[in-house]
Amino acid sequence: MKLVSYKTEDREHLGVFVNGHIYNLNSCDKQLPDEMNAFLAGGEELMDRAKKIDAQIKSGAIEPKEEAFYELLAPVPHPTSCRDGYAFRQHVAAARRNRKVDMIAEFDQYPIFYFTNHNAIQGPGEIECMPDHFQKLDFELEVAIVIGKKGRNITAAEADGYIAGYMVMNDMSARTLQMEEMLLNLGPAKGKDFSTVIGPWLVTPDELEQYKVSAKPGHTGNAYDLKMTCTVNGVEVSAGNMADMDWTFAEIVERCAYGVDILPGDVIGSGTVGTGCFLELNGTGLLNNPDFKPQWLQDGDVVEMEVTGLGHLSNIIKKVDTDFSILALKKK
Repeated sequence: MKLVSYKTEDREHLGVFVNGHIYNLNSCDKQLPDEMNAFLAGGEELMDRAKKIDAQIKSGAIEPKEEAFYELLAPVPHPTSCRDGYAFRQHVAAARRNRKVDMIAEFDQYPIFYFTNHNAIQGPGEIECMPDHFQKLDFELEVAIVIGKKGRNITAAEADGYIAGYMVMNDMSARTLQMEEMLLNLGPAKGKDFSTVIGPWLVTPDELEQYKVSAKPGHTGNAYDLKMTCTVNGVEVSAGNMADMDWTFAEIVERCAYGVDILPGDVIGSGTVGTGCFLELNGTGLLNNPDFKPQWLQDGDVVEMEVTGLGHLSNIIKKVDTDFSILALKKK
């Protein structure tokens, strides 16, 4: 099942995406909320009701009215929180190699994550960025999960049962801001908190069964063979696979839930796939060729991400027309 959040006449709604069309769930079953957070809070009971409606639409048993005019939103427009992991060893190793430092041994000992701004979640469409963000503005190609039920002190062996679904994720990054503030060993903050993009829909785990593969040796949890790509203005710049995650989402959830509650509506990203951002690509290019010309996102760029089974996420990058600069506020 593909769950979507969308807007009509300035009202948010919850629907299913079937064969290129969106159908409102509440209009098919009045016991289903017309909003994603309330739906996720209802747990497995509401998920099962929604799957029944989805199956009836696909079989032709019911013919609900499709939505004709709508704005597609982030599948979870108002997450209860947003964390981002660091699960792909290839990306971490390449980034450290490009900085001429050794691979850090701790990567293989435990998964890590950071909290980002859950109020800056966006979906398909236009992404507005401030002028300072364009000082080395970057994409990051990722996959994200959404938590479907409350839990605490969850083991990796049981953690997949807490995942409501999967989405494409673009962890937007302003590298100049990020690198400056992390010199103080705290963050990332302003380099990350302005936009995290998820979409186009939330895909339930049952739809990914055909792609399931074994986790890497020594790891626990579900893994999936899903090709991941990113193009900028129609040119492919990144390609990887979700199966290359060294730490599984189950293991990341295990760490997230240690001593704290995870809640329905929490979003957790995988971290960047290998080759999945300009920071890594530029570093590798300069390492191999001193004349390499780095690339960063520019005003008007079209960023398109696609992950097998999870869909196509498209955004247009726009610069806000203002002279306000946080970089200019630095003390001398």
